Amino acid sequence: MLLSPFKRSIPILCFLLVLGGCASLPPNSNTLKSYALQDTADTRLGKAYHELKKDHSEKSGLLLLGNGLDAFTARLLLAQGADRSIDAQYYMIHQDLTGALFLDHLIKAADRGVRVRVLLDDINLGDRDELLAVLVGHPNIDLRIFNPFIRNVLRTPQLLTRFGSVTRRMHNKSFTVDNQVTVVGGRNIGKEYFDADPDLTFADVDILAIGPVAKEVSASFDEYWNSKLSYPITILRPDLVGVRAFEEARTELDQYLSQKSVSDYQRLLQSSHLTKAIKENSIQFTWGDAKVLADHPDKIKSYAADDAYKLTSQFKSFWENLHSELLIFSPYFVPGTEGTKYLSDLSKSGIRVRILTNSLASTDVGMVHAGYAKYRLALLRAGVELYEINKKTNKEDSKADKGLTGSSKASLHAKSFIFDRKYVFIGSLNFDPRSVEENTEIGILLTSEEVADTVADAFDLITKKHAFRLELQTDENGIEYITWHGLENGKERIWISDPHTGFLRRFGLFFMGLLPIESQL
Repeated sequence: MLLSPFKRSIPILCFLLVLGGCASLPPNSNTLKSYALQDTADTRLGKAYHELKKDHSEKSGLLLLGNGLDAFTARLLLAQGADRSIDAQYYMIHQDLTGALFLDHLIKAADRGVRVRVLLDDINLGDRDELLAVLVGHPNIDLRIFNPFIRNVLRTPQLLTRFGSVTRRMHNKSFTVDNQVTVVGGRNIGKEYFDADPDLTFADVDILAIGPVAKEVSASFDEYWNSKLSYPITILRPDLVGVRAFEEARTELDQYLSQKSVSDYQRLLQSSHLTKAIKENSIQFTWGDAKVLADHPDKIKSYAADDAYKLTSQFKSFWENLHSELLIFSPYFVPGTEGTKYLSDLSKSGIRVRILTNSLASTDVGMVHAGYAKYRLALLRAGVELYEINKKTNKEDSKADKGLTGSSKASLHAKSFIFDRKYVFIGSLNFDPRSVEENTEIGILLTSEEVADTVADAFDLITKKHAFRLELQTDENGIEYITWHGLENGKERIWISDPHTGFLRRFGLFFMGLLPIESQL
């Protein structure tokens, strides 16, 4: 008798589990440590900070990067201005137009003698070991992979055999040059983050900071770089060392960058607001106190990690001492029972709580939205104001209004918290269990009413023009339901189910909400 497909798959599954369980990572105890360079005050960026700060003592200069073109321009110009070092820490660098331009600028900096350290999470590197091995063929480029998968077995079984290890990732995103200037925020390196994708734009925000806070980012980078969880690609894949010449790969990169699509995008960068402001010498920094909040890399090792290792414990007092208002940007928002109670209690105490997240139509991770959807009624009952991104507004608005303010092709990706319009956190942290307990994160906490007002004004603009306002209703039988209020082709409209979605997707949302996987969302 023929075995059922499920029974036939059992031996294969068992084989994969055994295979994944038997393999191990190579030793990593003798990897050389290195640290941020301290003698960089005489670099171009160091001199620029000294000139800019003038009467601002030891405060940091702060510049919001809400527009995708400005955010990418900033990274490229900083790479061009590097004299001694570049430290780049990212969850993902995509193999696309922006990834190629980014790597090209790192290589050119290395050619000038700049020390380049690149630290990547391993979540997206499954088939890229050869490229990474080629990069470290440059004498001034070093690359490490954080919390890597074992290389000689398939990745999928490891998600089971190493659950609680490889399922926890380094979500940090920072770019620091000469230990003087840093860019921290929610953006990975990929075309959807930098207005280079015609089909999708992630509305996001970074903060460019010059001065003391950059050194704090460098200190966090060094903790990760020198962690035993950070593996040089040469240790993971010694078989690839020297297999392919660096110059051969560089020629291929140059050929890719000679495409018309690349030059078209570069022209857009040259016309960005930031480029124009630099040419006109009209950049205005906001000066204020800034502090880096970051998870320690050892958070990954154990769920029982010391609270001192956790970012969330570092600004707990700001959550507990609110007086009037809390604004939250979180593309992946899963408050859980505890978070829902906390936000509800805040609202009931008279503090205005407003939250902006993705709608079912705009999210790129439907399962996370399912984790959020089941808490909407409770939050609305308590007076919490919920807004969800509307990816279909007005075409004319979308052409004129990009970046943080969204567009008709936008999905929210910004992660920011504004406390009483005085303190602002901008970084990689979502309001969900994965960010709080599973992954590592980083952000900058600013004490600046000016920056707080700017981000809050962006919140107001988005929620007015590019989002649905959720409202709790009760029918004649006393049954509660939600309505969505928003714009469609410039006209106000009300929906009685998740807008711009079909029955099957909404049913899938309901089904996923029943699964016991909230801790992984």
